[in-house]
Amino acid sequence: MRTVSAKLKHIGTSLSSSSRPYSLTPLASSHGKPRNPPSPTLLNEFVNFCYQRDLPKAMNAMAAMERHGIYADSITYSELIKCCLARNAVEQGKLVHKHVFSNGYQPKTFLVNILISMYVKFKLLDEAQALFDQMPERNVVSWTTMISAYANAKLSDKALEFFVLMLREGVLPNMFTFSSVLRACNGLFNVRQLHCGMIKLGLESDVFVRSALIDVYSKLDELKDAICVFNEMETKDLVVWNSIIGGLAQNNDGDEALDQFKRMKRAGFTADQATLTSVLRACTGLALLEVGRQVHVHVLKFDVDLILNNALLDMYCKSGSLEDAKSVFERMVHKDVISWSTMIAGLAQNGFSQEALKLFDLMKASGIKPNYITILGVLFACSHAGLVDDGLYYFRSMKRLYGIDPGREHYGCIIDLLGRAGKVDEAVRLVQEMECEPDAVTWRTLLGACRVHHNVDLAIYAGKQVLKLDPEDAGTYVLLSNIYANSQRWEDVSEIRRQMREKGITKEPGCSWIEVNKQIHAFIVGDTAHPKINEINRRLNQLIHKLMGIGYVPDTNFVLQDLEGEQRDDSLWYHSEKLAIVFGLMSLSRGSVIRIRKNLRICGDCHTFAKLVAKMECRVIVIRDPIRYHHFQNGVCSCGDYW
Repeated sequence: MRTVSAKLKHIGTSLSSSSRPYSLTPLASSHGKPRNPPSPTLLNEFVNFCYQRDLPKAMNAMAAMERHGIYADSITYSELIKCCLARNAVEQGKLVHKHVFSNGYQPKTFLVNILISMYVKFKLLDEAQALFDQMPERNVVSWTTMISAYANAKLSDKALEFFVLMLREGVLPNMFTFSSVLRACNGLFNVRQLHCGMIKLGLESDVFVRSALIDVYSKLDELKDAICVFNEMETKDLVVWNSIIGGLAQNNDGDEALDQFKRMKRAGFTADQATLTSVLRACTGLALLEVGRQVHVHVLKFDVDLILNNALLDMYCKSGSLEDAKSVFERMVHKDVISWSTMIAGLAQNGFSQEALKLFDLMKASGIKPNYITILGVLFACSHAGLVDDGLYYFRSMKRLYGIDPGREHYGCIIDLLGRAGKVDEAVRLVQEMECEPDAVTWRTLLGACRVHHNVDLAIYAGKQVLKLDPEDAGTYVLLSNIYANSQRWEDVSEIRRQMREKGITKEPGCSWIEVNKQIHAFIVGDTAHPKINEINRRLNQLIHKLMGIGYVPDTNFVLQDLEGEQRDDSLWYHSEKLAIVFGLMSLSRGSVIRIRKNLRICGDCHTFAKLVAKMECRVIVIRDPIRYHHFQNGVCSCGDYW
């Protein structure tokens, strides 16, 4: 049997000519005749019960009608099926199906399609397909219902197979068919084939088809194609705007997502819940607190929308603004497991572990069952508070108490917890006991513990495991080189440098972003591009010399050790976060929090620098790196100096 992709190669031909019909077993076509003259009173009662949504009386009337061989029209039966769906009355729905086929009666295609849709909504796909297979005639609605059902059930191959069979039977797809089958595409080749088919049928300008195309191109990380489809539209509606903004936000292109949002507003469209959820996701990715606060004003119109409130909560947590996050959480009328998990993880990542664990107790008391992410937040909190016994208890009991199997992330938290506590040997044993294969992140976690506790041999072993799984990880090469250099293993240092040169690996330059007056300012190490860089460097030099006067000494352990003495000190002076901190001191009022986002984990020297600056300047500095959040105040950091 050919693959689905091979079948789709012939879509262009199939769209313009039909071939041999798909062979299915038809029903008997004879129409049963009523055994007794119709009873208008019984039929009228049945119709009234259906429209009144009185399911018990409607079912009794239907049984009486069946005994007399009386049948209503398709619209009335469709009302009865709606009533079954509203009450999740599966058995009654099956009785309706049995009734309309009783006594040799053959319902119209319209009604059979509604029955198929009923089974789909009841998640009874086998029953839906069995009824579909019996249909003597199938129209585009029949096929589209089944294709959509399989796409929604993540049975992509089945959905694509039905699409091909539909074409073979000579049924032309419509915009709803294409919208459904596009959701089943997990490869660019299939999407392009379908895109060509839409153009051939003249459906490419339909708003639903375009929206589905934008969604699937975004899902496949083909943003250029998504933007191209969007820009080709002469007239756009809110659905299409939401698709492009959502696609950009999901692919971490927050800047472009926000630009499209501004364009949408200028075009006269009002944001709905879907728009605002995507915009909040963009703000979260960029850590744009002030922009997020502006979006919050729009969210107030939909105050009871749970999905929107969860997105708002996530944005505040990931922007490091815990006071705003707590305020949103406390005002939420309805909270689900996502709400609780987001708040628990937010508190843990921002260094407020004890509060996170107290909130977990409140969650359990409220009757909400924890999920995979909830337990991850709890273990993260235990790890960063050094609660070894508590962390091990939650880890070992998560399957028994909550039915959750530990995943790599859970193992990683416990390895980190043991490493923080200096129990490196126990961490190694846990890696060996993992039910799943350790990945690069797991070995990096162990490597971090070895670095902190100066376990050189194990650090080298863990580093080599990282490079086996992620040969392009520049940070591990640098760390190994420095470990070898500190141990005076110069041949190994040379080997690491040789490998880096041969593979073209260079350490990713550090970049830091800070928001000032609703504008984002970016800095890289040794930056010369910022318009105020000369003043920033001058102020930074003054600040460093001032700090050195009270005992600050640059820590060069995190620099690739191919520099000597003062050169290595100078390279640390101009790290991106130092430049961003100084720019924040220059630009923000004294009472404002200096919030910085960074692409790499903060180095030890910059961490010490931030603590000292926060104390000396009486400022609060929040730095978000890829791992966690650091809240610097009064000379201390919320991470407890372990990250």
